[in-house]
Amino acid sequence: MDVRLIAIDIDGTLLGSRGRIPEENISAIGEALAAGIAIVLVTGRSFPFARAVAGGLPSSVTLIVSNGAIERALDGRTIARRLLPRETAARVLARTARFRHDSAILFDREAEGHVVAESMDWEHPHRRGYWERHRHFIGHAAPLEAALTEDPIQVMFNGDVATMRDVFAEIDGLDGVFVSRTEYESRDFSLVDVTAPEATKGHALAWRASQLGLEPAQVMAIGDNLNDLEMLQYAGVPVVMANAVAALRDRGWYETAANDDAGVARAIRRLALGSDSGPA
Repeated sequence: MDVRLIAIDIDGTLLGSRGRIPEENISAIGEALAAGIAIVLVTGRSFPFARAVAGGLPSSVTLIVSNGAIERALDGRTIARRLLPRETAARVLARTARFRHDSAILFDREAEGHVVAESMDWEHPHRRGYWERHRHFIGHAAPLEAALTEDPIQVMFNGDVATMRDVFAEIDGLDGVFVSRTEYESRDFSLVDVTAPEATKGHALAWRASQLGLEPAQVMAIGDNLNDLEMLQYAGVPVVMANAVAALRDRGWYETAANDDAGVARAIRRLALGSDSGPA
């Protein structure tokens, strides 16, 4: 296989379950870069939160964040932006008013107001840690629509799986948006992100490949959750983690080891570098 670009999801893929990058993954990424293969991390995280975990990687690694809305170099240089028109964001908020306690807006800022919420319960067990780590990025607006003084990156929702499936059903098919889901059924936690139609992991990866003059057959993508589906479908070499959701594992794509077993490193070495004869 002539892989020249590798796209790697972060949570559940690059990171182990304790939130750290296994050393073996770091080494394999370095080996791929040395072989002339471009590396891009593709994640639902926003830039400040993605850079916080990617800072130990080589500076040539780039970040596609917020599910494809923004691409930046590790030093913060903007490569591409695909924002959601504020009028469209207002329509999403109007459609989902009954989910206001589970909603927020994300803006392209690296200060207070990066995330703006109206009535989100930050004491919820699934949100408390996020609040404690990132409170200096979080602002408040009531009503939430008042925060729309500029085009946001996305409207975002999080909560239990059943509620987020209701949110998804409410806005799926709404004109002018793309709606992605990430589910962790074992923790009963899910996220729904609403972005511009062109702000998807698949679209952003295709754009990055085109900038490098590459065809899909030269692209490898590694992921574990529903929001990775588009980029896996685009890539000529799709790889799913052993810990991936069933909706990805059931597609017959190559399956590597789990995130806690450095599955990213094993996939890179076997499929892109041809140097790993061990287990997948």
